[in-house]
Amino acid sequence: MPSDRKDLQKDKKYLIVLIGPTAIGKTSLSIQLAHFFNCPVLSADSRQFFKELSLGTAKVTDEEMEGVPHHFVGHISIQEEYNVGKFELDAIDQLENIYTTGNVAILAGGSGLYVDAVCKGIDDIPKDAAIRAQLQKELEDKGIEALQEELKRLDPEHYANMNLLNPQRLMRALEVCRVSGKTYTSFRTNTKKERPFNIIKIGLTADREVMYDNINKRVHIMMENGLLEEVKSVYDRKDLNALNTVGYKELFTYLDGDCTLEEAVAHIQQNTRRFAKRQMTWFRKDDNTKWFDISEKADIIPYLKSQMV
Repeated sequence: MPSDRKDLQKDKKYLIVLIGPTAIGKTSLSIQLAHFFNCPVLSADSRQFFKELSLGTAKVTDEEMEGVPHHFVGHISIQEEYNVGKFELDAIDQLENIYTTGNVAILAGGSGLYVDAVCKGIDDIPKDAAIRAQLQKELEDKGIEALQEELKRLDPEHYANMNLLNPQRLMRALEVCRVSGKTYTSFRTNTKKERPFNIIKIGLTADREVMYDNINKRVHIMMENGLLEEVKSVYDRKDLNALNTVGYKELFTYLDGDCTLEEAVAHIQQNTRRFAKRQMTWFRKDDNTKWFDISEKADIIPYLKSQMV
């Protein structure tokens, strides 16, 4: 699609933030927008950061990129330690580089915490290595359910909104509770950091039945394209936190002999639908997002241009 950017103010920098649940069509739209505005895409999908994971994370392929530069896609190994704090620093550094030669960039993804890190910054939350080590031991000895129950008791608000199957985030929240005697939620002040660029946030959505149907179909396509083989290739490292994610943990259960392949696929679909619901709960909290149904995608570029003049 030809670009018409003559109406953009040259002295202003813009970050187009594209959010929405998994399987809604963010990848194809982000590439369409990148072609129109002649700009790169930064991924804020924390599952797509890892080199070894492609099919199960719906990672954008070189062919799908259509020559559009992408950042934070397959840039680290599943064995590397990476967190939202590091991502905030890396993403801001990358944007500074981008804005030396252009005035538009796109941030696309489904990880709300990582989107917020770029748009708002993250709060300075207390840490304690000894307590974190203790929580790690409790996770190994008692299992994740015990930690979930403790968080439910200590911080019911965060318990209701977080991904309870992510042990690292669960332990982080409990670490804060134990160190401070306060809730993790109380430290999430959402005090917005000043950013030297203008943020335009748009969201993609659809009726629940459409979203769930897209998810179910995507899982079948992943399986047809070789997801099971990809999972087998990382099976010996299944205890890594990066692999405790939908699409992998269910097939690990199958490979362990604890369920049939058909049951594992059904669990992937079910857990992905639940994940999409949590994503929407997170994203809907931001009143600054302009939402578009997937049937209204033709209206998005005119809307963005209207915000840039």
